[in-house]
Amino acid sequence: MRIVAVLIFLFAAATAEAKPLQTVKYVDLTRYQGVWHEIASIPQFFQRKCVKDTTAEYTVLSSEEVKVLNSCTTAKGERLSTEGRAKVADAETNAKLDVTFANFKDKYFYLLAGKYWVIYLDNSYQIAVVGHPTRDYGWILSRTPSLPEATLKDLADFLLIRGYDTCKFMTTPQEGGLMEKQKLCEWNK
Repeated sequence: MRIVAVLIFLFAAATAEAKPLQTVKYVDLTRYQGVWHEIASIPQFFQRKCVKDTTAEYTVLSSEEVKVLNSCTTAKGERLSTEGRAKVADAETNAKLDVTFANFKDKYFYLLAGKYWVIYLDNSYQIAVVGHPTRDYGWILSRTPSLPEATLKDLADFLLIRGYDTCKFMTTPQEGGLMEKQKLCEWNK
């Protein structure tokens, strides 16, 4: 089984450069809004103080803009939050958003916004995978703090096939979910 996962990874890595990252066909922003729990992610510098219970809450402000509220718990047990904005970058699908936390006097600047592409979304809007065209960023999100093991394995395989290095992803400890950080590639076995 491990050999198959390695072969899939090598094939995906070889074709990732040539094959652009595909988004879902359409995201209904009203259904997408609400609280999402981070199940796994490629750790980013802006999350360096986060050790568990990381969430993102989205609130639709207009057909073109979404409020983003990211929160997590630190090693000292403090809850950190940061607010940003997401602007729809592809109005045909709503699957590509530009996200910024650059705020000056209640005005958000999108010049240095990050790309937030919804690359997987289940029909019931309970599980999402968010990526970046470079594959340097990625998140597995769920409406609940845990996912069944089979679902997490399927999502790890989904990312691997799309050219992601799943060993860069770390699971996120969540109260009521996984309690330890673990490389997502361990789920590709």
